[in-house]
Amino acid sequence: MDVVNIHNMPQKTGWIEVICGCMYSGKTEELIRRLRRAQIAKQNVIIFKPKIDNRYSSNQIVSHSEQSLPSIVVDSPLEILALVKDAQVIGIDEAQFFSKEIIEVCEQLADQGKRVLVAGLDQDYRGRPFEPIPQLLAIAEYITKTLAICVVCGNPADRTQRTTEQHELVVVGARGVYEARCRKCFVPPSEE
Repeated sequence: MDVVNIHNMPQKTGWIEVICGCMYSGKTEELIRRLRRAQIAKQNVIIFKPKIDNRYSSNQIVSHSEQSLPSIVVDSPLEILALVKDAQVIGIDEAQFFSKEIIEVCEQLADQGKRVLVAGLDQDYRGRPFEPIPQLLAIAEYITKTLAICVVCGNPADRTQRTTEQHELVVVGARGVYEARCRKCFVPPSEE
């Protein structure tokens, strides 16, 4: 479901759309869908992803369902400001891997009249808010929370269960490292 109704879209201003949820909930797939629609509308689109996310491709955003679009890899959110030029629509995937600078970058881009689409995890593997996504949610004009299917019971899932013993906050991975879980089946890691 597209929360952004074309008839209610802002005119002559920029805005921020955040697509958030757990792993396997279709965040990147939804981001790609919106970006493709912008391309069909002949809008100038540019897409970014953090360098740390090299799971499926080094130069594309890729959904778990293998949809993809070419992207520019950046180390820092500040690089995005220098690269957008005349783009009307900016896509940013895996925003949870960026520093809090991404918040100000998104604000600046929206203030310049650009449509900024951001996708990322809203909770970490502990079930806690995953910065900077919560702050982006606070400043966004449009928010979409996607849900996955719990691999244990089949209920709607909004948590990401880490299935390995790693305790670092950021562990880039996919199947074999993370599972989608519902509130009931999610098991928070023990604090060590």
